[in-house]
Amino acid sequence: MKRREFLKVAGAGAAASAVIAAPAIAQSMPETKWRMTASWPKSLDTLYGGCELFAKRVAEITDNKFQIQLFAAGEIVPGLQVLDAVQAGTVEMGSTALYYYFGKDPSFTFGTALPFGLNARQINAWQNFGGGNELMNELLKGYNCIGFPSLNTGAQMGGWYRKELANLGDLQGLKFRVGGFAGRILSRVGVVPQQLAAPDIYPALEKGTLDAAEWVGPHDDEKLGFYKVAKYYYYPGWWEGCGQSHNIINTAKWNALPKPYQSAIITASAESWQWVLARYDYLNVPALKRLLSSGAVLRAFPQDIMEACYKAAGDIYAELSQSNPMFKKMYDSLVPYRSDSYAWMQIAEGGFDNFMMRMRGRS
Repeated sequence: MKRREFLKVAGAGAAASAVIAAPAIAQSMPETKWRMTASWPKSLDTLYGGCELFAKRVAEITDNKFQIQLFAAGEIVPGLQVLDAVQAGTVEMGSTALYYYFGKDPSFTFGTALPFGLNARQINAWQNFGGGNELMNELLKGYNCIGFPSLNTGAQMGGWYRKELANLGDLQGLKFRVGGFAGRILSRVGVVPQQLAAPDIYPALEKGTLDAAEWVGPHDDEKLGFYKVAKYYYYPGWWEGCGQSHNIINTAKWNALPKPYQSAIITASAESWQWVLARYDYLNVPALKRLLSSGAVLRAFPQDIMEACYKAAGDIYAELSQSNPMFKKMYDSLVPYRSDSYAWMQIAEGGFDNFMMRMRGRS
């Protein structure tokens, strides 16, 4: 056979093999449909949007064989009951902030943000290279779940207050909506913490059953309308140097998934994590400008409030390390890394950022 004829035959054979092989591979994977419940309302286009992106990517990666139907907070279960629903098998998976469940175990706060803990880059590093993911899944195993970080807000704001805060005394008796574990710290300095899901915050603030409330930052806060009923906008949100959420999955359902589908979940979770962080970083800037032009008054927390809260946090961490082995295990892993990481960031990131902040008005 001549070389040219051989190549034609070989090429035709390869094309035929491709036609046969592709459907065979696709047919070997099962049609799988899951339900995913989120702690977020649809109005929060970045948190809920990150979940939509996740489900879309899983479908694309698996040639639409693995479909995940997303439900907003309240459509299947309330926003603060996602872990319970996944644990019980009511749904296969959910998107939630693990610190919502600190009442079950205070160690859950490490999954979202330890107050006075890590920023977004640091928590990403600690989880992937410092054992943080393994420790969180050790905790989740007791709740019949496995989890993967899936959303991150970056550093958050300190919330909206009806009255200006002059000093630590102004926190006494303050009814403050605050997520997760931070309420335990704030109660030590006189605050009366309240934990409410996003849709319930504005009505409570408007009616006066709350004196103050925090959520995430300018982009979400503008959508939720807090500036209309409480004009003082404080920073920083020291309880969330980053605000992270997880995709949590029922362990039995996870173990039953084909490995390629497990990989699709892991890959899509990582993509949604960086997508949400980047989107907040971009959209918070114009949102803050609009809030200030609408009458919001930007304030930094007084120094005595920051220092009192920092001390209260340290006292609580010491107490929990004595009584809760898992909390101690996570704390002992995170704190040395936090110290070394901030030393490095002070040199590199801090040096660069501080210079650029001083120069921002010159160009």
